[in-house]
Amino acid sequence: MTYCVAMRLNRGLVFMSDTRTNAGVDNFASTRKMFTFTVEGERNITLMTAGNLATTQAMISLLEERTQAADDRDPSILSQPTMFQVARLVGATLKEVISYSAPGGPASADAFGASVIVGGQIAGGKPTIFLVYPEGNFIEVSEDTPFFQIGETKYGKPILVRAFDPDLTFEDAMKLLLVSFDSTVKSNLSVGLPFDVHLFEDGQFDASRRGRVEVDDPVYRTISTGWGEALKTALDQLPAYKITSDEV
Repeated sequence: MTYCVAMRLNRGLVFMSDTRTNAGVDNFASTRKMFTFTVEGERNITLMTAGNLATTQAMISLLEERTQAADDRDPSILSQPTMFQVARLVGATLKEVISYSAPGGPASADAFGASVIVGGQIAGGKPTIFLVYPEGNFIEVSEDTPFFQIGETKYGKPILVRAFDPDLTFEDAMKLLLVSFDSTVKSNLSVGLPFDVHLFEDGQFDASRRGRVEVDDPVYRTISTGWGEALKTALDQLPAYKITSDEV
């Protein structure tokens, strides 16, 4: 499985993805699910993928190949004028890959399904994020929906809903995401470390703020342990619910 999150803050964008793949209960491996396309000073685009691994790898390969191929093999993700057009291209490419992977039509397409988060900024536009569906259509972040998740979303969503604030610093956003990912890791074996991270500040067209949170990362370990202890403390401080004889 997979867990990926992208958030839009007032100061920029934050992306985080796990790296675990699952081909059965006894066959876990790691593979990258975050990909960046950068032109210094002009554009910074990040993709995160979830779903059928063959589908997502073929889609990324097509997008990467078309950034390097001859003009007659365009369109290229690096030549799109706006992030909206980038999302359209990613959606069309995803739909293309699914269609030739599943010649049996919709009935067989589910086995090759995938979803994508694509976000970033192109000079002259604002930083934004899109959630792309297997059918190729997509939606954009808004004030009401300031973050997107794909993959195993249910375990990590409650903390994001309760604690997200667009004024978060990158440091606090990282802390929030690590708690969300830690909750998911502890609830589902198909999500696991390392976590890939990309922090993108509004107007800064480079890929320098990228990194990976490893299994033995001391800050992650401190956050994981501290969050568990904080939950226990908070539970102890809540009032006990006393059941009366009439309620039994």
